[in-house]
Amino acid sequence: MPRSRTLRRVALRLAGAVFVLWAVATLTFFAVHLVPGDPAQAILGGPGSQASQEALDRVRADYGLDQPLAVQYLSMLVRLVSGDLGDSYALKTPVADLIAGQLLGTLTLALLALVVAWAFAIGLALWSTSAGRIGRAIAAGIELTAAALPHFWLATVLIAVFSTSLGWLPPVANGSPSGLVLPVLTLAVPLAGFLAQLMREQMLEALEQPFTTSALARGETAAGIRLRHALRHAALPAVNLSGWAIGYLISGAVVVETIFARPGLGRTLLRATELRDVPVVIGVVLVVALVYVTMTVLTDLVSRAVDPRISLEERA
Repeated sequence: MPRSRTLRRVALRLAGAVFVLWAVATLTFFAVHLVPGDPAQAILGGPGSQASQEALDRVRADYGLDQPLAVQYLSMLVRLVSGDLGDSYALKTPVADLIAGQLLGTLTLALLALVVAWAFAIGLALWSTSAGRIGRAIAAGIELTAAALPHFWLATVLIAVFSTSLGWLPPVANGSPSGLVLPVLTLAVPLAGFLAQLMREQMLEALEQPFTTSALARGETAAGIRLRHALRHAALPAVNLSGWAIGYLISGAVVVETIFARPGLGRTLLRATELRDVPVVIGVVLVVALVYVTMTVLTDLVSRAVDPRISLEERA
């Protein structure tokens, strides 16, 4: 019985993942086609290429762009099901190769930002829950301010302070670890505000539970209770939020990678949208959706490891 329940759960997860990827591909396909511009022009070098009408017609025929939109959509689905993301209109290279060359940089940026955000959030939550009413008020103000900061504004301030004024860090990505600091902080600080607010509230709720009184009666210190009990209680909602956070960080990478001149999926997606490079846009968005779905599954597994009661409740 438990095995069949597990198989059913896996099947539902896979079906949900397939539905999400189909929906993302469909919405992206039609959204890109609403953007003004001619894909045939992008294939021939952009609006400045001054391609002849004959050349445009030939390209439209070769790429199927002269077909009705419904036919182009079905052709895209058939190609995606076979694992073929197509070729970039602008770069004339396979989309899969293009994404593979940029994916690692964006994932590195997003995962580092997630780790830094967690570190900030845990530190702030632990401090605020031990600092009394005034400390909690200060922490709440810090959390709300951090969560509301736009990436482009924060990036500008960080560059002005740490690059222009102090000269400590490079203003653009230069391939060294120091070039990662400002982009990572730009992504991490707003996310840390969300996570810290959630963790603080959950920790305060946990500290009011009966197990806190029992732990104090056994001789545990207040700091030990916060670290061993309340923090674990607060980690579960934050872990669940981390699945969404990966999607949030990768979408924020579009702005961050552009400001800091850092290669990655964000800049690739922005450039492809400007050029109406439909295969690249769909490929990048699909990969981001796949990463999001994968992280959601992983956070679900981590949640079960953090709180085994989830599995017990399902069995009940």
